[in-house]
Amino acid sequence: MSTTIDLDEPAVGPTFTPISTGRKIRNGIAAVLVTLAFLVAVVPLVWVLWTVIAEGLSVVLRPGWWTQSLNGLLGRQQGGGAYHAIYGTLMQSLIAAAIATPIGILVAIYLVEYGAKSRLARATTFMVDILTGIPSIVAALFVYAVWIAILGFDRSAFAVSLALVLLMVPVVVRSTEEMLRIVPDDLREAAYALGVPKWKTIVRIVIPTALSGMLTGISLALARIMGETAPMLILVAYAPFINYNVFEGNMASLPLLMTVERANPTEAGSDRIWGAAITLILIITVFQLIAALLSRVTAPKTK
Repeated sequence: MSTTIDLDEPAVGPTFTPISTGRKIRNGIAAVLVTLAFLVAVVPLVWVLWTVIAEGLSVVLRPGWWTQSLNGLLGRQQGGGAYHAIYGTLMQSLIAAAIATPIGILVAIYLVEYGAKSRLARATTFMVDILTGIPSIVAALFVYAVWIAILGFDRSAFAVSLALVLLMVPVVVRSTEEMLRIVPDDLREAAYALGVPKWKTIVRIVIPTALSGMLTGISLALARIMGETAPMLILVAYAPFINYNVFEGNMASLPLLMTVERANPTEAGSDRIWGAAITLILIITVFQLIAALLSRVTAPKTK
């Protein structure tokens, strides 16, 4: 039995049901709510930035703010700078990043590529979740108990970096893990089909593909630890002068400078607080811009 088709008949396209009035109303309400939520989130942020810039811009533009310390100045005296605190913030954060970044990346590689269903991987994921929500003061107290009370080392900037490592590792693990999961399995399978070992596939294919997102996660983790205050208060004392030795002696940082100057009721103390705040924001912004540039450079090229 055969069926004949009349080629002269015009083809009938698919029919679409018109959008109902109720759906249009619900869509409009959802759009309004999302816009309002966005404004509620943005307004306080803009307000904070405007206040910090208005109060601290004149301070950071003073000659010597970026090149001098507060050594020899009384609390009520104007002048000096935050060079010692800037150095302390950068050194403590970069040392923590140098330790936490490889640890976090290796843990994420194990969770995604090797031990996805093992008991060790599940236990590691559970511990990472716990570390993600741990308060900074708990990390500082743990380092104080182990590094100082038990092992007998002195309070120092390096002890602060160890506490910051505990705060940075879970963020690096989570961000790197998500970026590695985004890499298509087709790339891995193609490499395995060509006889490429698994470790070389990870190093040459998986990591370069996910590198741009990994750098963004690392920069976010670095921005988080730069503003922590509790580890500085417990593990190192404030010094108004610069100390280049991270393993011995007191060392300042921008969060610690702001905390110390809170007890200074003079105009000079207020200026230093606002100046340190805007300086910290500028440093974090610079790191974010560098990370964004590196992410763009290392992003996979598509034709």
